[in-house]
Amino acid sequence: MPTRHRRTTRHLIAAGTVVTTVVTATACSGTSGSSKGADGPLVFGISADASQLLPWTATAIQSQQVLGQVYSSLLEQDNHLLPGAGLADMPDVSKDGKTYTFTLRSGLTFTDGSTLDSSDVKYSIDKVLDPATKAVARTSLSAVKSVSAPDAHRIVIKLKKPDASLLAALSSVNTAILPSNKPLASLKKKPLGSGPYAYKSRKPNQSISLVRNPHFYRSRPGLSALEFRVIEDQNSMVSALRSGAVDMAIFDDYVTTKTAKSDNVTIQTVDQLNYHALQMRPDSSTFQNTDVRLAIQCAIDRKQVVKTAALGQGDVVGPITSPGYASDPDARPCPSRDLKAAKKHLAAAGKSDGFTFTAIVPQGLYSSASDEAQNIQSQLASAGITMKIETLDSSAYVDRWLAGKFDAAIALNGAGADPATTYTRYFTSSGNFNKVAGYHSENLDKLFADGIATTDISERREVYQKISRELEDKAAWVWLYSGRQYIATNTRVHGFQPVTDGSLQSLWETTLA
Repeated sequence: MPTRHRRTTRHLIAAGTVVTTVVTATACSGTSGSSKGADGPLVFGISADASQLLPWTATAIQSQQVLGQVYSSLLEQDNHLLPGAGLADMPDVSKDGKTYTFTLRSGLTFTDGSTLDSSDVKYSIDKVLDPATKAVARTSLSAVKSVSAPDAHRIVIKLKKPDASLLAALSSVNTAILPSNKPLASLKKKPLGSGPYAYKSRKPNQSISLVRNPHFYRSRPGLSALEFRVIEDQNSMVSALRSGAVDMAIFDDYVTTKTAKSDNVTIQTVDQLNYHALQMRPDSSTFQNTDVRLAIQCAIDRKQVVKTAALGQGDVVGPITSPGYASDPDARPCPSRDLKAAKKHLAAAGKSDGFTFTAIVPQGLYSSASDEAQNIQSQLASAGITMKIETLDSSAYVDRWLAGKFDAAIALNGAGADPATTYTRYFTSSGNFNKVAGYHSENLDKLFADGIATTDISERREVYQKISRELEDKAAWVWLYSGRQYIATNTRVHGFQPVTDGSLQSLWETTLA
């Protein structure tokens, strides 16, 4: 049986967050007969090309996984998703909670040998905050009033108001530190960071090659090189694993994963915080009527989606999956499928005869997307609702999604230990991804502000329950389930520890027998 990594919760009082604890295990020892040396390279199979090479704007998990090896952030997450020391030590915080002073480690450099100092940190945070950058984390840092660098080793961040989610936001690859003297146009093609590995080359839709950064601030990385190899077909990925051509890969399909297991390949199962959803855009003409959205919500049996698309390997969820803040999946109109209620909502919307809409569906980003779409399509048809499916390759899908040029989308979105960093960007009027979400309200703006104003766990939990309830009552999206991740590893691989956010943060510590 696969090794299972379940998530539990524990409190971090200082930061006021509840985080995930992951029980980890390394792969069993053994040999595969591979010709690779013990020093590498390690070949990691990915299902889609990591085409987004600027960490501030990277949304696809494949790009984030690669860039997490190239870049470092001011803070880093540990294996429990707790923010901790990174390029800087944990900060000194003023009594009013509005001034954070960070001190950088000494001797920091980028992988080209140039010095990394406070001017690079100030530059990076300022660029993330600049709307022109279109940074993923801009809204997560919206409480920042100013960033200053009083000397080469100190950074002072002043806030407009206290923000309990700030440390989590500063420990993300989306807030990575980039060199201030390099034009962004060049970094979009050739990344330059201070992470455990340096970017070497990319063959579009084939591979990305990285080499060891011997001056990595934490310690010497375990491998001389990493190769992320693009293998879109899951069965081909299995063959590559079993033959030893690929050392590691991540699957989200349980049946395919089982076929990968062999004497030389072990499987680890990890519960995820991410969530699958049918995203509707309430500001589109198709879905501006709340009853239309509620009709769709009531017509979908989420358990059937899990059973069909994920083969039962998932848990029905509400909007918030962060442990300790998690939504009650039954706290919504129609907690289970109710076709009578769906038809009632259709009648209230003046669409008793049903209606038609189109959902964009990704190909290559994750394996269950097509099955989810077909299952939902079938279920909605029983309510007189026709969902057309528009399948797009991963790059085209991401472009359309980011531009908000769709009425509905089958989506798998990432989530973290702090719900503020997960959702403020989507469902506030100033959120940088509000164009994607298509929904905000004055009440949500206030609630999201309240959610970061205190570090008290119980008070924050109450706020996020209210946020969850509005999102469900208005059927902003239809949240479906959180799935599992299956990490297939050659028995030569040692030291890798998976975490529930899907990142590969321990890959730098991994070695080959």
